[in-house]
Amino acid sequence: MDQEKQKNKDLLKWVIIGLAGFVIIILAFGAGVKVGVSKANYSYRWTESYHKNFAGPRGGFLGDWRRFPAGDFISGHGAFGEIIEIKDNGFVIKGLKNVEKVVITNQETTITKGRKTIKDGLKVGDNVVIIGSPNNEGQIEAKLIRVFDRETKGLPYKPFRPIPFF
Repeated sequence: MDQEKQKNKDLLKWVIIGLAGFVIIILAFGAGVKVGVSKANYSYRWTESYHKNFAGPRGGFLGDWRRFPAGDFISGHGAFGEIIEIKDNGFVIKGLKNVEKVVITNQETTITKGRKTIKDGLKVGDNVVIIGSPNNEGQIEAKLIRVFDRETKGLPYKPFRPIPFF
């Protein structure tokens, strides 16, 4: 009898371990789906709001969103590039592949240059890295902005300078 009870306990233990593993796999998959849907929603909202943010054509430059290439999702939680326009509540940057993004700032936004925290030190031409959250208008609500000097080595984004040929 004791041997049969021990078998049942071992079987129950492996069933519980298997179910726990299955639940962990489902939770990990669900988290991946949630992140993917969030990125897709941001990219869609950015496309839909492009004409409002940049005064483009009424239907948007990209037209029907269903033709938007699936591999070209735009990151909504951060960006880096050069400031090309300063606005009342933020600025516009030109990043990789010349994609322009609207960045919104508020009182909670931290701006750093080097090791110092600065206030209102942003200007057109500054290279910046932004970390924030996407909003429903396809803009990035900045939580942290880091300003880089042009002379700083190791910039995440270096402007293209053609090499002259003689």
